[in-house]
Amino acid sequence: MLRITCPFCGPRAETEFACAGEATARPGDPEALDAAAWTAHLYARDNVKGVQDELWWHRHGCRRWFRVTRDTRDNSVAS
Repeated sequence: MLRITCPFCGPRAETEFACAGEATARPGDPEALDAAAWTAHLYARDNVKGVQDELWWHRHGCRRWFRVTRDTRDNSVAS
């Protein structure tokens, strides 16, 4: 089982969390994006094989969002 350290509650089991996927930066000028660009921003992901930043939600704990750096090759959590 994957162990994730919540910055607010400490180490917990993966089952307490929900992963929202790859963390991406917000667009600089959201008003300038058309529907196709918004779709690409919201749904197209790099799906890297290696280290990536992800957004996780502690749904059964403090209910806060935080960033996790995880290696997708072996599910190890770096931070």
